[in-house]
Amino acid sequence: MSKKVSIGTRPTTKSAPVSADAWVDSRDTEEPMKRLTIDIPASLHRAIKAQCAMRGSKISDELRDLLLQKYG
Repeated sequence: MSKKVSIGTRPTTKSAPVSADAWVDSRDTEEPMKRLTIDIPASLHRAIKAQCAMRGSKISDELRDLLLQKYG
């Protein structure tokens, strides 16, 4: 006689992932935000990321400031 135990999937406490658009829409800002996606060379991305890391800032904040200076 052998005992059989079925093993199911492990329960999780994680909630379902939120879509990027829903996350952007739910942020607390004075003005509704929209997502902008651009393609840049990997070398430029590395340079921006390194500079932001040294300053302790986020890439999105830095780029937002640059765009405001140009188009604000």
